[in-house]
Amino acid sequence: MITSMEEALNVIFATRRRLDAASRGLDEYTRDIAPTRKLLARENLLAAEREYAVVTGSRGKGSVTAIMAKLLEALGHRVGAITSPHLVHWNERIRVNGGMIPTADFLRILNSLAPSINAITADLKGTQYLSPQGIFLAIALRYFDETGVDAALLEVGRGGRFDDVAVVPNALSVFAPIMLEHTALLGDTLERIAWHKAGIIKSGSRAISLPQAPAVIDVLQRECDRLDAQLVRIGESELATWVADRQDGQRIRLRPYGQLDLPLLGRYQLDNASLAIRAVELMSQRNRPPDASWKEAIRHGLQQVKWLGRVQKLADKPAVYVDGAITLSSAESFVASVKPRLREPVLSIVGIPRDRDYAAVYKVMAAISQALIITETDINPNTRFPSPEQALAAAQGLASSLHYTKDLPAALALAREISGNSGTILLAVSLMIVGESMLIWDVDTTAI
Repeated sequence: MITSMEEALNVIFATRRRLDAASRGLDEYTRDIAPTRKLLARENLLAAEREYAVVTGSRGKGSVTAIMAKLLEALGHRVGAITSPHLVHWNERIRVNGGMIPTADFLRILNSLAPSINAITADLKGTQYLSPQGIFLAIALRYFDETGVDAALLEVGRGGRFDDVAVVPNALSVFAPIMLEHTALLGDTLERIAWHKAGIIKSGSRAISLPQAPAVIDVLQRECDRLDAQLVRIGESELATWVADRQDGQRIRLRPYGQLDLPLLGRYQLDNASLAIRAVELMSQRNRPPDASWKEAIRHGLQQVKWLGRVQKLADKPAVYVDGAITLSSAESFVASVKPRLREPVLSIVGIPRDRDYAAVYKVMAAISQALIITETDINPNTRFPSPEQALAAAQGLASSLHYTKDLPAALALAREISGNSGTILLAVSLMIVGESMLIWDVDTTAI
């Protein structure tokens, strides 16, 4: 009997560790979704009449999933969602109408699945494993069945073609921006990464995409042609435009809805909201022109959106903003989003894993800061940060005041000492450190 989340995670990750001990390679050679298919079949977890959308991309897919979920909820659906990673609680990865699955239900369902999990893992050989994501999917689908979910939105963890969440019969595939990422696991060309992402498309289904590089669009179109699926391409002129900043977000304009209030600060969220709204139109409208009641539901749903840790304001004196900005492009977006809101002096706390271009992020954040404070976390021993010597060498000469601290609390104490109550502290950090900030400011992540 599994009685705690610690025990549950040991069960969920038990066979995944076989691959950790071996050398990692491309997903097409190391990932196998067959065990997940067996688990779902044994437990009859795909039998419910439910509409599925799968969301992938290299950036923004979590935001798109969260926005779509709130819009569908406003339209009267009971909405299940799977997102990753979590910020504080593992349960956050599974939500119904914004609320995370309670621990008691998570453990109960995992216990009920244990005989099937054990039977499947007993047949695994060598480095074969039952994906943790597949087990999370099974728990989610059982919980969705129990709670009457009629629309489910599943965010791909990485790639798509060999991702366990993509085994569902999704009638809609949603593509956020696709760019070079995880090259050691997905391949080192944009076309190959797009091929992985395109693997979520199902025969006779629909796909919708934000504007992409021509090479990406070519791959998506070829996959749709092969599967007799329809690709809906959102043009640049169809994206929402910025109207004004608001205290808690932004006012945007999107045809045919007119002006809408989006309670997210990131400038990049305009594109994500555009994609989410158009995707929901495909799911629920079936191409019928939105009427007045539909427009009002979309307006109301958008006003209720919460997506934590993405250009989020945590405090006012001094002003503190946090974002999971660990790439050059995301750091640039973070800066563009908060620039009109900055109060001097500006201090940046940066915590970037060593497998990212941390030097580029240091440069972007230092350009607007009086001081740059580099930090790290040991929450996940599998995520490594550059050594203090490496980090300081990469940041040398970028800021007039440069510091290194061993953890976020120490970084915040130093930043507050420098900024006083009148300045601004920016946290451009990994999502693990974002999660730490949620705990420090006592942000409730159980419901969004």
